[in-house]
Amino acid sequence: MIDYQSLRFDYERHADQDAATPAHHPVVIVGAGPVGLTLAIDLALREIPVVLLDNDNTLSSGSRAICFAKRTLEVFDRLGCGDRMVDKGVSWHVGKVFFHDEQVYRFDLLPEPGHERPAFINLQQYYVEGYLVERAATLPLIDLRWNNKVTGIEQRDDGAVLTVETPEGDYRLAADYVGACDGSRSNLRQLLGLEAKGRVFRDRFLIADITMDAQLPTERRFWFDPPFHPGQSVLLHKQADGMWRVDFQLGWDADPVEERKPENITPRVRALLDSIGFEGVQFQIGWASVYTFACQRMERFRHGRVLFAGDSAHGVSPFGARGANSGVQDADNLAWKLAAVLKGEAPDALLDSYASEREHAADENILNSTRATDFITPKSEVSRLFRDAVLELTKRHAFARTLVNSGRLSVPAVLRDSPLNTPDADTFEGAMVPGAAAADAPLVRADGRIGWLLRECHVAQFTALLFGRGEAAERSLQALKSCDFPLHVVRVEGATPEGELATQRYDAQPGTVYLLRPDQHVCARWRQPTAADIRTAIDHALAKA
Repeated sequence: MIDYQSLRFDYERHADQDAATPAHHPVVIVGAGPVGLTLAIDLALREIPVVLLDNDNTLSSGSRAICFAKRTLEVFDRLGCGDRMVDKGVSWHVGKVFFHDEQVYRFDLLPEPGHERPAFINLQQYYVEGYLVERAATLPLIDLRWNNKVTGIEQRDDGAVLTVETPEGDYRLAADYVGACDGSRSNLRQLLGLEAKGRVFRDRFLIADITMDAQLPTERRFWFDPPFHPGQSVLLHKQADGMWRVDFQLGWDADPVEERKPENITPRVRALLDSIGFEGVQFQIGWASVYTFACQRMERFRHGRVLFAGDSAHGVSPFGARGANSGVQDADNLAWKLAAVLKGEAPDALLDSYASEREHAADENILNSTRATDFITPKSEVSRLFRDAVLELTKRHAFARTLVNSGRLSVPAVLRDSPLNTPDADTFEGAMVPGAAAADAPLVRADGRIGWLLRECHVAQFTALLFGRGEAAERSLQALKSCDFPLHVVRVEGATPEGELATQRYDAQPGTVYLLRPDQHVCARWRQPTAADIRTAIDHALAKA
C-alpha cells in the first residue's frame, strides 16, 4: 500500500525555463491541492492543455479535509476517480447529537433510496490528493511541475505573466488565464494586493487523528458539554485505515503548543473512549493540530485574467464540511466555462458568471458556517442558555430539532439567480429548478441493464434529458435534433420502477426536456420545447444572449 504522506515528487527542469521569452500556455493553475487538481483534470478532459504549479513536492500532511459530500463524489466520478475514493473511504449518512451524556437528536442525510453515491464519505485528504495526482498523470495535457513557486505576476489585457521560482532559478510563464487555487494563505492573492474579509472566531480547536481497534457504528457523533470534556464540544468521525478524527473545542485561552503535545492529547482521548464504553482500548496518535478559523471571502473571485477558487477565494469553519467540497464545486463550475471561452464557443463574459455564481455559493456557505459556529461556541451567557434550552427541548419536541446546529452539512448551492438560467415558461413541481445540480436516479439503459442517470451525463457538452415515450417524446426529440447544436441526449423512460423514480424527481411527463450545463446544473426545462427554445437557452447559458 502506498504511504501517500511519505511521497516526495521529483522536481524536473522544463524547456520553458530556457526560453528567451516567457513560454505561452492557455491555462496555468497555481496550487496542486484538491481544487487545483480537480480544475486541471477537468480542463484536460475538455482538451485544454494545463500547466499546474505547486510550491513544494508533497501531499498534505495529516487528514485535514476528510468529509466529501455526495455532489463532490459525483464530480469525481466525472473525472474518472470517484469509484476509487468511495471504495477506500468510509461511507456514512447518519449523525447523532448528544447533550451532556444523552443522545437528543438523530438525523439521516440520505433518507431516500435510488442514489448511487452515499451522502458522505470520510477519506483523509492525502488519499484524495494522491488519487487525483495519479489520475492527472494519465492525462498528457496536464504538465504538473513540483517545486515551482510563483513569486510574481503581471496582468495584461490578453493574459498574465508569472515569475516562477525553482531550485534552479527563476523563469517566466505567460498564460491566457490563471487559476488561483493556492489555499487560504494564497500567495497570488497577496501578490495582487487583494484580501479576504470576514469574521475571525476567537476559539481554538484540537484535531487529533488516532488509530485504534474499536468497532463503532459508521456515523457522525457530536457532543455538546459532555462529562468527559465539560463546557466544550467534541466531534468524532471514522476514517479509512482504522483511523478516527476527534475534534476537541479548547477555548480561546488554550496554548496551541501545549495542547498539541501527546501527553496532553492522550487524557482527552482516554476520557472520550471510556465514556462510550471502550475502557482499556489502546490507541495511537497519528497527527494533531490546533487551529482557529475564520468565515471570510474575497469581494470578487475574478480579477482580470486571474480566477480564484477554493480556500484562496473563501474560507469557512470546518463544521459542515463546506471547505473542500465548495472548492471542488468551484472548479467544477469554472472548468467548462474556461474551456468554452478558450475554444471560442463563448465570450469572455461567461467567466463573469463563474464569479457571480460561486460568490453566491460562498455567501451561503459562510452564512451556514457562521450560524453553526455561533451555536457550537456561544460567546455570551444568554447565547449559552438559549443553546442549552434548545438541546433540552430537542429530546421531546420535533420543532426544536430544526434549531440544533452542529454544522449544517454541505449541499450544492442552488443557483436560482444565475444569469445563465432560462426562466420557466411551464409549471413544474419539485427541487430540479433552473440552477439546481441535477439529481441522480436509476436509469434503464438501451440494453435493459440498470445504470445511473448522472453516469450517462459524463460528457463535455450540454446534455438534454428527454423523458417518456410516445408522440410527445418524439416531437421533443425532433426539436433536440433540429436545434443546430451538438447535444448529448439521454432518454429517460419510466417503464420500470427504476425509471419512474427519475420521472418523479424531475416532475416529468412524456416529452419533458431538461437541459443540463456541462457541470450538470439545470439551466432550462420545458414540457414541450421547440428547436428555437432549446437553441436560445443554450446561447443564454453560454452568455451569448
